[in-house]
Amino acid sequence: MARLSLQNPEYYLNRDTSWLAFNGRVLEEAEDTGNPLLERLKFLAISASNLDEFFEIRVASMMQQIEDGYNEAGPDGLTLFEKRDILAQSTHRFVEDQYDCWNELRPAMAEQGIRVLAMDELGAEARRFVDEYCEKELDPLLTPVTVDPAHPFPRVINKALCLGLLLRRRRRSALTYTGVISVPRSLPRLVRLPSENTTDFIFLADLVAHHAEKMYRGYDIVAAAPFRVTRNSNLYLQEEEARSLLESVRAELHNRRKGDAVRMEIEADADPEIIERLRTVFELDPWQVFPVNGPVNLSRLFNIYDETARPDLKYRAFAPRELRLTAKSQNFFEELRRHDVLLHHPFDSYDAVLSFIESAAEDDNVLSIKQTLYRTNEHSLIVPSLIDAASRKEVTAVVELKARFDEAHNIRWARDMEDAGVQVFHGLVGLKTHCKLSLLVRRDADGVRSYAHIGTGNYNATTARIYTDLSLFTANPEVTRAVHDVFSFLTAYAENPSYEPLLVAPLDLAEKVTALIDREAEHARHGGTGRIIAKMNALLDKNVIQALYRASQAGVEIDLIVRGICALRPGVRGLSDRIKVRSIVGRFLEHSRIYYFGNSGEEEIYIGSADWMPRNLYERVEVLVPLRDELLRERVRREILDAYLADNRKARILLRDATYIRAWQPVHGKRNRKPPTGTAAFSAQDFLISVAEGKQAGLAPAPSAAKKHRAAVGRER
Repeated sequence: MARLSLQNPEYYLNRDTSWLAFNGRVLEEAEDTGNPLLERLKFLAISASNLDEFFEIRVASMMQQIEDGYNEAGPDGLTLFEKRDILAQSTHRFVEDQYDCWNELRPAMAEQGIRVLAMDELGAEARRFVDEYCEKELDPLLTPVTVDPAHPFPRVINKALCLGLLLRRRRRSALTYTGVISVPRSLPRLVRLPSENTTDFIFLADLVAHHAEKMYRGYDIVAAAPFRVTRNSNLYLQEEEARSLLESVRAELHNRRKGDAVRMEIEADADPEIIERLRTVFELDPWQVFPVNGPVNLSRLFNIYDETARPDLKYRAFAPRELRLTAKSQNFFEELRRHDVLLHHPFDSYDAVLSFIESAAEDDNVLSIKQTLYRTNEHSLIVPSLIDAASRKEVTAVVELKARFDEAHNIRWARDMEDAGVQVFHGLVGLKTHCKLSLLVRRDADGVRSYAHIGTGNYNATTARIYTDLSLFTANPEVTRAVHDVFSFLTAYAENPSYEPLLVAPLDLAEKVTALIDREAEHARHGGTGRIIAKMNALLDKNVIQALYRASQAGVEIDLIVRGICALRPGVRGLSDRIKVRSIVGRFLEHSRIYYFGNSGEEEIYIGSADWMPRNLYERVEVLVPLRDELLRERVRREILDAYLADNRKARILLRDATYIRAWQPVHGKRNRKPPTGTAAFSAQDFLISVAEGKQAGLAPAPSAAKKHRAAVGRER
């Protein structure tokens, strides 16, 4: 067989179409009748929120590059113009699928007494409520605009709900004018209606349209339609020239609301004249206009989920497992002196992470605290703990101001901490601080010792309930010393020759990851067992992909569990026929990064903050840490990774043609939504909940069904 060129564009999948495929898997969960009804609604809202960000960031960046004259091809061989044309078709198909789903969910909800009503469906009591709401709550916040030489088109902020109108003066009926009403974000987009036996809502857009006639006295409203514009939300910072990164980010946040328009959503039955006038105002190409068969903002369906007290239509609640100390330990620090502790959230409670930092703030024996913060919840308990500790001990916080869409929170936290005496740093010029590190120095009875927490997820108690992540606590001197050195790198740009046993980006992580992959290939070439299992959010880096291709060619068996973007094409004969790729989309967002290397029986497992993407490997400060405790490695391998490889309920398998199929679906033939009768369903997340509740031993079943399916996929390829 001729040697295959690893530069061949056919061997690399397009990142944006791969991301859309991931969002399609989210939408599939909304379509899945096996999920509780309100959870299906929530998945639909998540898919809409995801698509918003995709346009704000990815599509906006692509359009900016085209405008600047760039048209280079990426690793997949597609130019920017070609990608734009592909996205123009695929995003419209996706939006059509979203609204097909909504129009299936709405009657199903109505059967359960959860109704989203139109104005002509309101009873007398509800109509009285609406009229009063419009007069007292809505009208004072609205400013109707008629566009004419004295009144220019108003500035419409990013993703704001608006009503566009065609108006005709009653005195001069020959001319039509454009009218615009922007709705303040302080009002709920779904208004709860009074009702006794049902849970009723009405969209705010319908109320604005209903009330518009009273706001445009002297006009006839020829037509009206709600619309929503999505704008470029990228930050463009010149860090080297900025006097203060904090002030620079703050200024750019203000400008973000004024970014160029990249998409307009508008009701499908809107008057064509309204659509054309708005398209011209926002300078959009026709493909950037999305007529929708329903509400213009599906992400607001979260409101229905939050305000509907129907636990029977939601996932069963469960209590996460609390950390228990062994009988010999008086406190958590003593426990860590005996052995490392690994927690798997949300199955293990996140309270231990919060307690680690809170107790350090209160413990007089703790001399210093160092903490990274990338994203944290609005009512974080961590930041107040750091502020409280600053008056009694040394506290250092590295706050990433450029964490997308969390910049405002982080600016506020940074200022509050600085005012309290915390030493606040904003990381390094040109690099985001994405690693999840906490380091305590404590005076124990036998001397001064350091304790560290290294995580795969953000210090955010809210997302910790819905994201799967790992937390490692350790007092290992080599690890804590290396964590200390990483903080020195973040605060002083002080580079060490080595950060062993940690892998640190952008210093050595990429090089060492490829070396670990190459080592498995060497084992296979010399008759040993080559084995790699890698779980991550995204796989995009070309160097890592090529290392995986080489390992597959050498005989290494590779399982990749990639939630979102995957640019690697599996199943190419002679190149990647030993690589299997699966994605898990379910109740919890799969967020943990786990990297397993068989190493001919001397297995190694790393966890941390880095995906295998260029931005993680070269543009961010990231950390991977090895699990040195054999019991912890056994747990990750047999309880966690084996469970994900055995999943045949929420797993999708990536085929060579870039499509995904359910793990239980045939490679050929009809793709049913439901598994065939008699299929033994296994969900990794359900299994891990059962383990946390003590209903099941922490040992995943052998993934025999998955192996059988992978063999069939291999034959197909």
